[in-house]
Amino acid sequence: MASYAPLEIGSFTAVTADRLELGEGPRLLTDGTVVCVDILTGRLLRLPDADGGTLSELARLHDPLGAVAPVSPVEGSRSRWAAATGMAFAVLDSDGQVIHTTNLPARSGGAQRMNDAACDATGRMWAGTMAYDATPGEGALHRWDTDGSVTCVLDGLTIPNGPVFSPDGRTLYLADSAQGIVEAFTVDTSSGELSERRVVFRVDAAKGSPDGMTVDSEGCIWSAIWGGSHVRRYTPDGELLQRIDVPARQPSAVCLTGRHLIVTTAAHGMTTPGPWDGAVLRATCRTAAPSAAPYSLTAAELRH
Repeated sequence: MASYAPLEIGSFTAVTADRLELGEGPRLLTDGTVVCVDILTGRLLRLPDADGGTLSELARLHDPLGAVAPVSPVEGSRSRWAAATGMAFAVLDSDGQVIHTTNLPARSGGAQRMNDAACDATGRMWAGTMAYDATPGEGALHRWDTDGSVTCVLDGLTIPNGPVFSPDGRTLYLADSAQGIVEAFTVDTSSGELSERRVVFRVDAAKGSPDGMTVDSEGCIWSAIWGGSHVRRYTPDGELLQRIDVPARQPSAVCLTGRHLIVTTAAHGMTTPGPWDGAVLRATCRTAAPSAAPYSLTAAELRH
């Protein structure tokens, strides 16, 4: 059985004076840059390289923006983003403009939107959708394959968050925040099919709900506990290793850079937000996680 030592985490500070409505999706890029989104305002933001800066707006979309990933570079092209936005997967150019859209199949029920999303090591993007009013059972998990096709791989969810992958890419972890659970699935890395669904851990509703996650280089799961003012670190088998208190009521997602633990938070739904609510927070932490995997769309229309 693996042995996991307690981690030393520094005190949190706000990265900038900016406050977000629904901060989410912090992602470490290969050049050391960290980006995040403000979901309901449709903004993609870059964190400053040094203290005292501001969040730089890289894109502002008309629809909610759940998460982004870099797009694998095509020879002769500039940098691009794969995005889970509105009820579609999209590609943004380096100026933040939408240049390609793949809509999700129409779903019954009320108005819905993309929530969290991430890419696996083979270049596929996985994204959860949810009803705006969080109607139970109307959420789903979708897979955007490298040929541009979209598949609904899991239905009957409410507020899907994650998804994240184990270091070997063979396990997908997915939270359903409304149900207070994080589940694991075995991934067929060739086909993208999921199997062996099992619960990894549960969070008592009185203590918050599991929101955005990351998986560190040891395979441990870090979960932001929305409404609980803390982050938790679990073993791959669901043993709670550590609780890290956060000075904001609604931590929404986590990112590990090897130098810092970064936590996005939200002021959404609060009548009297506290001074840290909505801030992007940072604390010293030497644990690392892989940089965000890129999306690899092979569609010819993007080769220009």
